[in-house]
Amino acid sequence: MNLSRLLALLPMLTLLLLAPADEAQAVRLKDVATVKGIRANQLVGYGLVVGLDGTGDGNKSPFTNQALVNMLENMGVHVDKNEVKVKNVAGVMVTATLPPFVKNGQTIDITLSTLGDAKSLQGGTLIATPLKGLDGNVYAIGQGPVSIGGFQFDTGTKEKTQQNHVTVGRIPDGATVEREVPVSLENTGEVVLHLNSPDFTTMSRAVNAIDTLLEGEYAKAKDSATVSITVPEKFAGSEVSFMAAIENLEIDPDSAARIIIDERTGTIVMGKDVKIKELAVSHGNLSVQVAGNVAKPKPSSSVNNSNTIARDKENKLVALDPGVTLGDLVSALNAIGVTPRDLIAILQSIKAAGALDAALEII
Repeated sequence: MNLSRLLALLPMLTLLLLAPADEAQAVRLKDVATVKGIRANQLVGYGLVVGLDGTGDGNKSPFTNQALVNMLENMGVHVDKNEVKVKNVAGVMVTATLPPFVKNGQTIDITLSTLGDAKSLQGGTLIATPLKGLDGNVYAIGQGPVSIGGFQFDTGTKEKTQQNHVTVGRIPDGATVEREVPVSLENTGEVVLHLNSPDFTTMSRAVNAIDTLLEGEYAKAKDSATVSITVPEKFAGSEVSFMAAIENLEIDPDSAARIIIDERTGTIVMGKDVKIKELAVSHGNLSVQVAGNVAKPKPSSSVNNSNTIARDKENKLVALDPGVTLGDLVSALNAIGVTPRDLIAILQSIKAAGALDAALEII
């Protein structure tokens, strides 16, 4: 296949061939599991951004008008709701993530998103805004100048110049934590871990690694995702050191063979060593055959390797030996210029015929 044809095919197909299982590299337990009870919490609040240059909400956003009046009333300024103009004010939804173990007085980042018809938050300042958790309690107070990472200005014509998204902004370290979420490992007799991707093989390897480290049977798997670890007496009062030792254990995670297909973009992600059983597929003028003792043609223009052969003629043929991998099949099909759509159809047909030992997922 010539270079121009290859280059034309590459943008259409994104193919990621994962490393074989026996070549997989060990990963830390902290990268594939989480500790029960240690999690982030979402915060949300409604606030006002002031100081805008006429790019705020118009009179069609009554909630902004009402919020501004309420704020002024709380400050002892009595105003007529009908006389308030809010072109320089925008109502925003303020969101933040409260990390675990964060303490009173520490700061977190916040994100602001307009609710009304404000055109830009450029140059605005967020007024003190309480951020609440789902339990209704206030956990942080946000305030400060807004950064939008872009700009918008009128060139004097009908067209406007804009860089990036100007109705969403951030304030780094813009909220001060006022309430802590109580999380403690002190005097904990048991720690529970959850695997991010439940798998019995991975869980078994994790249990063996933990017991080997602790020199005893301290880990007990409850299912393919959960393992409870009894804290040994030698780590009593040193729970932080215990967790540091556990989370840095290296294991080889396992996973079921899977092929992911995105028909909208033509993207295919598959495991390289998924085996294909004996089969014969006919797709348009293309034929794919996987069988023993295949009589392999010898055209003048062909692509060969140890167990595949493909030729580029009007009647395209791909012949493979039993037990070949998807990597071999895809290499042979790419050699004769098969499009991503054709490849997706072929994989679906092979799966439907029961000749593909992998889960086929379409997203």
